[in-house]
Amino acid sequence: MRVLAEFIMRGRMQAGLVVVGCAALPLLFWLSAAAGSLVLLRRGLGDAFGIVALALLPGAVWWYFGEPRTLLLLLGTLGLAQLLRSSVSWRLVLMSSVLVGLAYALVLEEVFRAPIEAMAGELRQLMPQLLQSATPLSADEQTRLGALLVPVLTGMLAALLQIVSLLALVLGRYWQSLLYNPGGFAREFRALRLPGPWALALLAGMLLAPSMGIRMAMLAPLCSVPLVFAGIALIHGLVAQGRLGRFWLVGLYVTLLLFMQLTYPLLMVLAIVDSLIDFRGRQTPKGGSGAANGEG
Repeated sequence: MRVLAEFIMRGRMQAGLVVVGCAALPLLFWLSAAAGSLVLLRRGLGDAFGIVALALLPGAVWWYFGEPRTLLLLLGTLGLAQLLRSSVSWRLVLMSSVLVGLAYALVLEEVFRAPIEAMAGELRQLMPQLLQSATPLSADEQTRLGALLVPVLTGMLAALLQIVSLLALVLGRYWQSLLYNPGGFAREFRALRLPGPWALALLAGMLLAPSMGIRMAMLAPLCSVPLVFAGIALIHGLVAQGRLGRFWLVGLYVTLLLFMQLTYPLLMVLAIVDSLIDFRGRQTPKGGSGAANGEG
């Protein structure tokens, strides 16, 4: 990874080759977003504008052929990268990712309406079997639950793209720290903690959005993403302080991959409790700059 980061930052031609080439290839658009973030974070939008503009061209071509996710991911990730460069605040980035995810959802709702509705139709047919062991629902409740399927599925697809955007930005920030300020990103991420009101607002969005309107239900998955990232940062922070063993990190990512339906909500709960209690305490990291940009 360091070799690739050094190649990207060697010059405009090298950066453009990686950014445009990865955006043009299937399944590598996340790497294009990470490379573009690295250039933007280090050089600023003014110097990186030409490279960023080149990256959008393959995304526009993909959208023309019915695949908008490449362009959406590039725009969303680069927007979050600019916010991170100007604010140096991962908390603002995480909260802003909800708005980015909402933009994703509105676009995906239009472009992928047919396949999403088909998937929702199949789930509606399975609902009687899925609800057999649960408390019986009235006909009105079943109708409302069925109506929520389309926006919830749309929100889940957008949340997945939101997660990829944040991961691409994390990779770009990690590269920047690796090249110009070793250890800076680790300090940033381990210190990440959402304020109590922000975490409670996200929780309210998850629980209350469906009752505010059927289309608003797409907000529920989007509001969960910042909490999960904050929960992961909490585990990393506790391990760095020596309060947890390093095997907890291995267990975290293994269980997140194998048992996501259990680990995902657990991370959200940990993030909410941490926002109110602050498990890591108010300790200031010793030595070095807290920022990963290497610019002081």
